[in-house]
Amino acid sequence: MAKAKSPKTAAGSGDTKPVLLSGGNPQIAKGYGDAPVQAYIAAMPGWKSEVGLRLDQLIVEAVPDVRKTVKWNSPFYGMEGAGWFLGIHCFAKYIKVAFFRGLSLKPVPPVESRSKDTRYVHIHEDGRLDEEQFVSWVKQASQLPGERM
Repeated sequence: MAKAKSPKTAAGSGDTKPVLLSGGNPQIAKGYGDAPVQAYIAAMPGWKSEVGLRLDQLIVEAVPDVRKTVKWNSPFYGMEGAGWFLGIHCFAKYIKVAFFRGLSLKPVPPVESRSKDTRYVHIHEDGRLDEEQFVSWVKQASQLPGERM
């Protein structure tokens, strides 16, 4: 496996800023806890950072004892001993929220996956997130067995 590149330094500033990978997904070092997830959210480009912050707030409000990590340049949310139930990833035109046991949620999230059980919600800049439905999915998903990654 290739070694990850370290974040690039902004020209002449001495500040390090996360590299944006293809589609604008931030390259954030793997880590457990809230800090790497907040670093990911802060590095989300443009409107996506504000939406990412709101998603994180909704998840924590819905499931106060949620665990967080960043792996593969994406934040994951899960339950102690039960695995990860949700992941977030930036694409050029939307944010993808993956519910790893989405087929078991009611109603089933709208976007299909190649994986039999996973379902997605795509959030676009001009789209409106149904926060009540999102929170319902988060609560349901947190009660299901998660992915072991």
